[in-house]
Amino acid sequence: MTRNGAILVVAAGLIVTSAGTAPSRPWPPPLVESTAVLTPEVSAALECVWTTPTLRRRVHAGSARAPLEVYLAFLDTPEVTAAAARFLKLASYDVHVLDDDRYEGDDGEGARGFSQVLRRDRQRRVIFSQGEYTGPIFGTVRGSALMVLDLEPRGDSIEPNLAAYLYVEDHLAAGLTRLFAGTLGFLADRKLTRGLRITAEVAEWAVNRPGDFCAWLAREPLATDRRHRIVAALPACSRTGQSLEIDRDEVGGRSLAAAGSGR
Repeated sequence: MTRNGAILVVAAGLIVTSAGTAPSRPWPPPLVESTAVLTPEVSAALECVWTTPTLRRRVHAGSARAPLEVYLAFLDTPEVTAAAARFLKLASYDVHVLDDDRYEGDDGEGARGFSQVLRRDRQRRVIFSQGEYTGPIFGTVRGSALMVLDLEPRGDSIEPNLAAYLYVEDHLAAGLTRLFAGTLGFLADRKLTRGLRITAEVAEWAVNRPGDFCAWLAREPLATDRRHRIVAALPACSRTGQSLEIDRDEVGGRSLAAAGSGR
């Protein structure tokens, strides 16, 4: 949900489990100030995640050796990142855009989910995700996650730090999670950070090998506005003429379609 958004929570679905009751807590500022439009179902799930989380995790996802603008471009276009990850054979993620803030994703390994960006700041993203994982032990387990991602620029690198609140509905898995919280928390950290590590690798590929990346971007069938977000963050693609080639191809395709419909 890549994931991200979708990419993160579906990967964590195997090991995150349901918690018991807990007293309500006031909403944190990132949520209170959010302007996102939520459905009643998402609002109810978000309330469960915040008030009765199974696990609370704070993890560092590893440095990304890329400018902030480049990293954000890939973070905010998870379907582009997922396509690049498949091309590089880093993962089998498949992400579909519902609108600018909502995505559906599948990790290719039994997990799928939905993500919604609740807030976008210069160096922060707040993301809510719902997903399910189908495995041989518990069957299908559903879960939700609230994630606050803070990005700290350090020279030519970005340091992503993630605070995650995780909840799953299966009560049997909940007992096991409480019993093995230390081990499962460590596994959850690895799952939660995988999507961010892949985002970093794709961003580094684009920065370090712009010729190869821009050639791939020109060939990949992507929506025009999503492609242009990447090009805007990577001047190398404009300098090599890849963005112009993309635009010419798209204009030419529309012209041919118009001519065909007029016959």
